[in-house]
Amino acid sequence: MNLTPLRRAVVPGVAALALALSACGGNSDAGENTGGTVAVDGSSTVFPMSNAAYELLTEENPDIRVTVGSSGTGGGFEKFCVGETDISAASRPIKADEEVPVCEENGVEFTELQVATDALTVVVHPDLAVDCLTTEQLVKLWAPDSTVTNWKDLDPSFPDQKIALFGPGADSGTYDYLAADVIADESETTRTDYEASEDDNVLVQGVAGTPGGTGYFGYTYFEENAEKLKALAIDDGNGCVEPSAETAQAGEYTPLARPLFIYVNNASYQDDAAVREYTDFYIENLDTIAEAAKFIPLSEELDAKTTADLESITG
Repeated sequence: MNLTPLRRAVVPGVAALALALSACGGNSDAGENTGGTVAVDGSSTVFPMSNAAYELLTEENPDIRVTVGSSGTGGGFEKFCVGETDISAASRPIKADEEVPVCEENGVEFTELQVATDALTVVVHPDLAVDCLTTEQLVKLWAPDSTVTNWKDLDPSFPDQKIALFGPGADSGTYDYLAADVIADESETTRTDYEASEDDNVLVQGVAGTPGGTGYFGYTYFEENAEKLKALAIDDGNGCVEPSAETAQAGEYTPLARPLFIYVNNASYQDDAAVREYTDFYIENLDTIAEAAKFIPLSEELDAKTTADLESITG
């Protein structure tokens, strides 16, 4: 099992939920379990879900082995589209103009499955006297041509405090989402004068240890480190809204609520029993896995769509 330090905190919750799953029967195909290896890589945001799915599955089938990497959404697609992995986790849709053609060139046919909803969360040092940013201020802060270096540059009422920026690298789907969907600059980039890391724990430590520090990552990372950080509410024109499962599901936390995905190699699913068992278990137990990994479960409508999309792989 590839259990990196990035998400060790997920395990206790998984163990408790595994008992509950076992008590209610778990996967309907448990009697047909087989051994095998499944290669998963991609988004560090989706990592805890994919890893939780493996943890829970091994309670029923200890012979299956799943390697779960977290090289970032872009890095994951690079491996997936040349056939190096069976499943790619992503915090944004696959890029139709860049990544899909690579998959096509290598004969990799895939199916997109939404597995959860996330609330991209903007955090600051807990002592910073800032509680809410407008979407315009967030864009001004992270835009590629930004010259903002002090909190007072965003609002005269903000403290006279130097800003220290921490964020995911350019291979991250979280980065792509902020750049393309929130900032919406033609370059689909953000400013570059910040400390970048694909390990969200590094970002947490940077913001928590730096007066004036700010950064952004998935909601689950904030939840696990709420005692070290402060999450900012976002005002998209209808008042300040705090990130939460409720505001994301209700469509109130705009524009920072976003879908999370796994992409399944169709051939791997059809031809490899281990890939099929892991994927089926993942989707059949999405609510439990989302709870274990502290993500926002899908609505009934979205859950039904994901189930139907999975069934479409085999026609």
